[in-house]
Amino acid sequence: MSTRHASPFHCPYCGEENLFPREDGWECRGCLRAFSVTFLGQIARPDVTR
Repeated sequence: MSTRHASPFHCPYCGEENLFPREDGWECRGCLRAFSVTFLGQIARPDVTR
């Protein structure tokens, strides 16, 4: 399992790009919200046969 994480580009609540890492996720200095990003898994690719 990889421990490398990608950084979000903007806040999912206000769109601000002024984000800072926290121990448990990210904080937005624009709207003063804290959030985390979680990978849930991969979805099945639709079967396209033509």
